[in-house]
Amino acid sequence: MASKLLRAVILGPPGSGKGTVCQRIAQNFGLQHLSSGHFLRENIKANTEVGDMAKQYIEKGLLVPDHVITRLMLLELENRRGEHWLLDGFPRTLVQAEALDRICDLDLVITLNIPFETLKDRLSRRWIHPPSGRVYNLDFNPPHVHGIDDVTGEPLVQQEDDKPEAVAARLRQYKDVAKPVIELYKSRGVLHQFSGTETNKIWPYVYTLFSNKITPVQSKEAY
Repeated sequence: MASKLLRAVILGPPGSGKGTVCQRIAQNFGLQHLSSGHFLRENIKANTEVGDMAKQYIEKGLLVPDHVITRLMLLELENRRGEHWLLDGFPRTLVQAEALDRICDLDLVITLNIPFETLKDRLSRRWIHPPSGRVYNLDFNPPHVHGIDDVTGEPLVQQEDDKPEAVAARLRQYKDVAKPVIELYKSRGVLHQFSGTETNKIWPYVYTLFSNKITPVQSKEAY
């Protein structure tokens, strides 16, 4: 088994179970789960220069542009040169993927293909705690008390863009933006696609793929 550091990326539309798969990979293989959403929230909270730039776009309801997200993520990666990592939420666009290319070679890119109807159902059952980014699903990880965050006791909200009428537009936008990124990694021979409607059924295949690249830190498939 190679001792080189593992560099991995996970791609998937909203509601694809990406967060769950990331947690399991991190637990089982000791990779650092690096989420662009988490770093954005942290930088905005800390009023860093890049956080303040991002905040201006978010407050206007705009997507944070490539150059801001790229700068944020490359700074984070710079601090983690000696660690195995798994990127989640970055790169989202071809411009971001090309910027990442300039600083490292990826070993694995996994993309989750989930049917549209499944995504629509999952997102309509999704409630979040905005300050922390914690996500609940009323079917498979509901809060202990309906409508209340388990940790802080603060209210949960349903995002406007998780409401059924907005989901179709979000998924279309994801597909348009992700397509060239997926094609790029496919042409490199590092892309692995997993399809299905249940994370628990996809997970064993993801586990096997990672096991071939890095020794698990846990002896069995932790759920």
